[in-house]
Amino acid sequence: MPRSVNAVASRARRKKVLKQTRGYWGARGNVLTVAKNTLEKGLGYAYRDRKTKKRNFRALWIQRINAGARLEGLSYSELMGKIHAKGLTINRKVLADLATNQPEAFKAVIDSVK
Repeated sequence: MPRSVNAVASRARRKKVLKQTRGYWGARGNVLTVAKNTLEKGLGYAYRDRKTKKRNFRALWIQRINAGARLEGLSYSELMGKIHAKGLTINRKVLADLATNQPEAFKAVIDSVK
């Protein structure tokens, strides 16, 4: 009896990898073994950097809130302390958006906690 190798599934698996690495430079996009290694590395970076992106955005929001708060004579830590003491449930993303795009609304938030 001849050996069964299931070439259809093997080819599909290879095509899936090569499709994901399309556009990569040189052998990384068209040689299976190199493409597989590159793809695994890239997916690992993607997983790691989805977490890093959240960290970077939080830092950006804090910088924007701090800049807006200092225009009103408060530091970031003082402002956040007063917001928590008042029991306001407004997150950093919204505060940063107010500080950059709607300074009068941000000033109203600061006045409510002063």
